[in-house]
Amino acid sequence: MSIPELRTLIQRHAGSGATATRIPRVTVASLGRPGPLSEPTTGTVLALVAQGSKRLSVGGAVHDYGPGEYLVASVDLPVSGQFSDATPERPALGFGLELRPELVAELMLSPAAAGLPRADRGESSPPAIAVGRATPELVDAAVRMLRLLERPRDIPVLAPMIEREIHWLVMSGDQGATVRQLGLADSSLSRVRRAVQWIRERYAEPIRIEELARRANLSTSAFHRNFHAVTAMSPIQYQKLIRLQEARLRLLANPADVAGAAFAVGYESASQFSREYRRQFGAPPSQDVVVLREAIDTRS
Repeated sequence: MSIPELRTLIQRHAGSGATATRIPRVTVASLGRPGPLSEPTTGTVLALVAQGSKRLSVGGAVHDYGPGEYLVASVDLPVSGQFSDATPERPALGFGLELRPELVAELMLSPAAAGLPRADRGESSPPAIAVGRATPELVDAAVRMLRLLERPRDIPVLAPMIEREIHWLVMSGDQGATVRQLGLADSSLSRVRRAVQWIRERYAEPIRIEELARRANLSTSAFHRNFHAVTAMSPIQYQKLIRLQEARLRLLANPADVAGAAFAVGYESASQFSREYRRQFGAPPSQDVVVLREAIDTRS
């Protein structure tokens, strides 16, 4: 495996925290101390760890992965978590690639995909997040992708080819069921994704489960079952996490206006907001934001 070279390339091209590269949809990350995640949601992504360890908590599920392991996410989920085993001398290092549903769909139509397992009708959705051990081929593809940063002229021609290769490797690998669902327009996961998008766009509004189920073209009971299978939480819990994370971002910009942040994200009671905020983030809003701003300043 090429993990040592992957570490070298990430360290060469990463700043502090997550860094977007000149290759579309590719990021590298370096963190010199243990700390919370800087991004409150997953996106649809492949995240490969080259050094250090990472823990994500999504609803009632916890995912741990370390060097040579990867995480794939097929739905944009609100997460909490942290990096560990990180020091200035030995930072946590990671490679990230945004997964594209349209590319997964294209690959699913290829003859090579004919032998891949297909979900049976009525079968529960696979979880939206899965962790696996990276194959030598996957690590090698990530290394070749990052090598292109030193040959910018080759990026427009070769990066799409390697991106396609990485998508194929993960969708045909041990955690492929999670990724393959991205490309199936009528899959139960795709239906849950539509409901998730609707909640994210209207997180401050009251939600009706019957309306969400109708939009997902599922019965209420099937919607509940599939939503929990994908996200490890209920729709109401999902909305609550989105509201709290949005409020946290608002408080970073204006720490003194706790009530304003609460009302802006849909809470009718500032006291209820403070209770749920503390339960989620471990401290009252005013205290949490001070700690968070200090952590951001330290990384900068």
